[in-house]
Amino acid sequence: MRYAIYFAADADDRLMKLGNSWLGRDPFSGETFGQPEIAGLTPERFGELTASPRRYGFHGTLKAPFFLREGRSEAALADACRTFAAEIAPFDIREFGVNRLGRFLALTPNLDEPELRAFASLCVRRFEPFRAPLSDADLERRRKSGLTPKQDAYMTEWGYPYIFDEFRFHMTLSEKLENDTEADLLKSAAEDYFTDVTGRPLTCGTFGLYVEPEAGGPFHVHEIYRLTGSVAPQQAVSQAGTARENA
Repeated sequence: MRYAIYFAADADDRLMKLGNSWLGRDPFSGETFGQPEIAGLTPERFGELTASPRRYGFHGTLKAPFFLREGRSEAALADACRTFAAEIAPFDIREFGVNRLGRFLALTPNLDEPELRAFASLCVRRFEPFRAPLSDADLERRRKSGLTPKQDAYMTEWGYPYIFDEFRFHMTLSEKLENDTEADLLKSAAEDYFTDVTGRPLTCGTFGLYVEPEAGGPFHVHEIYRLTGSVAPQQAVSQAGTARENA
C-alpha cells in the first residue's frame, strides 16, 4: 500500500463534486461514470487525456505518495493526521483558476498564497517519519524527468522534488497535453465547467489521507480530516523553525 496526504474536501463539497465529475471517478465510493461532453473531443479521447489524474483521484498534493516506513502502521498515520488537524487553523485561499502548468492543465491559485505554501511545508515535515526511503530504482526513475540539483536533493532527502520553495500547488485536470489544439479545447471547457469555484475565495478547512491498495491501482479516500486548531500555517512553520534552531 501507498499513502498520500492530499488537499481535499468532503464528498459533497462543490469543488470535489466538480473535480470528480470532470475526471470520471469518485475516490470516496470508487464509482466511475461518464465525463462531461467536450466539444471537439470524443468521450474516448477525453478519457485518455484524463487517465492518470483519474487514477490518483481529484486532489492537490501536500505529501506525495509514499510507502510506510518499517515499524509504522496505517492506524498510527491516521492518528497523526487527526492530531495535526486539531492543531492547525483553517485558512483562506483568495482564488483558483484553470491554468496551464507546463504541459498539464490544472486548477491552481491565481495569486501567491503564503498560508497554503506553509500548510504544504508542514505536511511534508510532519508526516516524514512515516515515509519509507525511496528505492534506488525509484530515484533513478524520477531523475529521468530532468531535475535541478535542488530538486534532486529534496527528492533524495524528502522523497519528492517539488516541495518547500519548489512547491506549486495544483489540482491536476489532464495528462500531459502535447497537442495545442486539444489543450486549448480542454482549457476552454474547464474554465466553463469550474466557473462555480474559480475566481473567488475558498476556505481550506480539510485535508485527506488517500490510499493506493495495490501498485498501479486507483487511489481511494481513507478519511477526510477537518482543521479545528488555532495556529495558522505560517505561524506553525515559524514555531517549528524556532524549535529546530533551539534543539
